[in-house]
Amino acid sequence: MSLTRSQVESIAHLARLDISEAELPVYADSLSKILSFVEQLSAADTSSVEPMAHPLDGESQRLRADEVSETDRHEKYQANAPSVTDALYLVPRVIE
Repeated sequence: MSLTRSQVESIAHLARLDISEAELPVYADSLSKILSFVEQLSAADTSSVEPMAHPLDGESQRLRADEVSETDRHEKYQANAPSVTDALYLVPRVIE
């Protein structure tokens, strides 16, 4: 699939990207290659593949030990805050 210049401009606008005129052909080529690859993936026969609820079905994921690795520095971080009470940042009310 090949994207047109106007399609790339539209995508850039939706993504709030500021793409220069010189970059448009590069983006068009790159995005077209990505979409072509997705089309190739869509062509794969997945009719015999059973859907999975979890990629590690029947297995367990190794997890690291839950240990404290940082010291408590909330007093240092909150020293610059304009208003703190009971170790909580106080902010102006925005919803009445």
